Amino acid sequence: MTEPIRVAVLGAGGRMGTAVRAAVDAAPDLVLVAALDAGDDLAQVARAGAQVAVDFTVPDVTEANVHALVDHGVHAVVGTTGWDEDSLGRVREHLAGAPGVGVVVAPNFAIGAVLAMAFAAKAAPWFESVEVVELHHPDKVDAPSGTARHTAAGIAAARRAAGMAPMPDATTHEVPGARGADVDGVRVHAVRLRGLVAHEEILLGNPGELLTLRTDSFDRSSFMPGVLHAVRQVGHRPGLTVGLDPLLDL
Repeated sequence: MTEPIRVAVLGAGGRMGTAVRAAVDAAPDLVLVAALDAGDDLAQVARAGAQVAVDFTVPDVTEANVHALVDHGVHAVVGTTGWDEDSLGRVREHLAGAPGVGVVVAPNFAIGAVLAMAFAAKAAPWFESVEVVELHHPDKVDAPSGTARHTAAGIAAARRAAGMAPMPDATTHEVPGARGADVDGVRVHAVRLRGLVAHEEILLGNPGELLTLRTDSFDRSSFMPGVLHAVRQVGHRPGLTVGLDPLLDL
């Protein structure tokens, strides 16, 4: 019988951390060996013999956590947002000196959201206009969301590869922010509203037609299959993997 994967959870007392702990406990091929919260010593992860650590902490500390985990030879699965190309580059460089260690940084672990991002990138070269609307609960600290930024980046890359012109927009007068954030030339709008959890709409328009891709997470349980899949796969993917797409063969 194969030994279960030993898992640590960082940010274990938070909403996502609590859900991850329950999901790991319920999985027969995983075992929770450490649960850390703010201020806890990350060396506990290595002392507990964890093979994989799941980070759902806060943007201010997540990069430092990942570097510490790499130093301890522990694979990392990261759902904390706030990453940019500079921080990802530093992790990629660190991993170059840590052969065999894998890090997965995913802006969203909901399978539906990952598929929506992939579909949007496929469709984007066929539409003149594309905009992204993300909708979350008002306790979320970053805007736009990491999912929306990742979505926009994938759309922009697909349009560049297809040699498309910038999207049409005749706006010359606006209240600041009315047109949303410009992420790689794609407009992204953030809604914060009590009662929401995590939602995204991708609007693709041509003359006379509109394609709408929408994904809704009504409960944090929607993220758990993706988190557990990443935990099971990260040890087979040395280096940095950004997004869940490569783990789903998308």
